[in-house]
Amino acid sequence: MPDLNMQILIVDDMSTMRRIIKNALRQLGFSKLEEAEDGQVGLDKVKEGGIDLVISDWNMPNLDGLGMLKSIREDAAFRELPVLMVTAQASQKCVLEAIRAGATNYIVKPFTADALKEKIEKIFPN
Repeated sequence: MPDLNMQILIVDDMSTMRRIIKNALRQLGFSKLEEAEDGQVGLDKVKEGGIDLVISDWNMPNLDGLGMLKSIREDAAFRELPVLMVTAQASQKCVLEAIRAGATNYIVKPFTADALKEKIEKIFPN
């Protein structure tokens, strides 16, 4: 099981979705949760440091999840930061685009807390 004390940043323009993800993470035992309402705010929080995992939506105003991911990967300090992309886009083209851009893993909405746990465990194997 991953470190339950790690700092997780949830990036989604819908407050309801951020709350759903936060509740799922709390069910799994994670407590250090931060939020950002779009990719630009998310990127700023990543650059402040201290984030261990980013869980980001794809479609957002200002800077979308893919744009944020590319900006994170362009910064040598955060090249290894795990980014889990969350999206309703289940097409293979979108999955490949996210992986090419450097997504660590990918989860399609709607998902369960167990599915989220499984993805996080794949990102942080013991």
